[in-house]
Amino acid sequence: MTISELVRTDGTAEARLPEPTLGQLHDEAQRVDEELLPCRVNNPELWFAESPSDVEYAKALCLDCPVRTMCLDGALERREPWGVWGGQLFLQGVVIPRKRPRGRPRKNEVAA
Repeated sequence: MTISELVRTDGTAEARLPEPTLGQLHDEAQRVDEELLPCRVNNPELWFAESPSDVEYAKALCLDCPVRTMCLDGALERREPWGVWGGQLFLQGVVIPRKRPRGRPRKNEVAA
């Protein structure tokens, strides 16, 4: 892995590692017990689900993943088109807070 230099606005320089590639993420995941990787032990379709509840479940599973930060950093760098990566939901390369259900929203709030 090479180190690049990041020049800050105050004129100082700071060493920064380049964003991880999918290959590097895969290699790092190979060093971890597979039982600790939720995307390997659960149905992979869960990370690309249509249902908002399934997406939230996938995000929750990612919270304890040992490679979560590396997964998220790589997905941000690659501008992943969609899916849950590193505990965040991506749509068109951007992190969004939550998935909205299909269809139009109700005009009037329904009492729960």
